[in-house]
Parts: sequence; C-alpha cells; structure tokens
Amino acid sequence: MAKTEIDSKAAEAANEEQVKETETQAEAKAVKEKEASSEDAQAPEGEKEKKGFFSKKKDKKDEQIEELTDRLKRTMAEFDNFRKRTEKEKSAMYEIGAKDIIEKILPVVDNFERGLATIPEGEEKSAFAEGMDKVYKQLVKTLGDAGVKPIEAVGQPFDPNFHNAVMHIEDENLGENVVAEEFQKGYVYRDSVVRHSMVKVAN
Repeated sequence: MAKTEIDSKAAEAANEEQVKETETQAEAKAVKEKEASSEDAQAPEGEKEKKGFFSKKKDKKDEQIEELTDRLKRTMAEFDNFRKRTEKEKSAMYEIGAKDIIEKILPVVDNFERGLATIPEGEEKSAFAEGMDKVYKQLVKTLGDAGVKPIEAVGQPFDPNFHNAVMHIEDENLGENVVAEEFQKGYVYRDSVVRHSMVKVAN
C-alpha cells in the first residue's frame, strides 16, 4: 500500500513537472509571437520612412525635369519667333529690293510699247518689228513669272488704290466714275502696287 502511494505521488510530481514545462514553453512562444508582432508593427513605419525618403528624392528629380522641360519649351518658342521674324524681315527686304528693280524696268516696258505702237501699217512682219515684239513679250513674261501683273483699268470702276485720275470727262456712254482711258499702264507686284495706272475718268 505504501508503494502505491509513493508511485502515485511520483506520478503527480511528474505531471506537475510536465505542466510547468508546458506552461514555460507556452510563455516562451507567447513572448516570441509578441516580439515578432512588435517587429511587424515597426516594419511598416520604417518602410514608410524609406518610401518617404525616396519619394522626396523623386519629387526633386521631377521638379528638375519640369524645370528643364519648361526651359527647353521657352527656348524653342524664342527660336521659332526669331525664325519667323527673320523670315518676315528677309521677305520684306526682298520685296523692297524687287520693287525697286521693277520700278526701273517698267519704263523700258513703256518704251517697247510706244515703239511697237509707232510701227507703220504693213511693216508689222518686218524682221525689226518681229524682233522687237519678241523681246517685249519675253520681258513681259519674265516680269509675270516674277509676280508682276498689269492693273486692269479701262471699263473698270475707278479705284484710288490702283488708279491715278489725271483727267475727267463727260461721257453718256459710260457709267459714273468709270475709267474711260488709260494713259500709262499700272502694275502690281504680288499684292503690292508698284505703279498706279494713270487714267481718264468719266463723271
């Protein structure tokens, strides 16, 4: 009977030891889980700080890119304006120079027309007359190819932008303020008047 009691007490002691060991293991596990949880809780904060750091760097880089892009756009716009201004000035200088030359050529055209108008009847087919006519037509064609065109006058309503009235007449066959006769032909270069037509206008 005494042996049985001893065995029973030994068993109880062993059970208590096992329970304590189990509790110790459980506590250790709980501590580890708590530490792991604490580390997990802290990790996002560190990541946030890290992310914030790189975000700041990225923002600064983006600002530099935007600044350089704006600077490039301004430079390109300034260059484009300079190019347009230069082309406009060049075109204006070219037109002024061209008009100056055309004004000097027009009297030559006038002389050809006067010369052709004085050729006696029946001599229009002479070598001299035909040669003169060919030179005149070539000169007029060259001016036309360059953008020089004669101004329409006779039968057209008087327009001070194109016509210079040097005489007025009474003519029942013509409407009021209509060009009756042209004394000197006028010309335009592109859309600019080089020389006004000298005309007679009906009242």
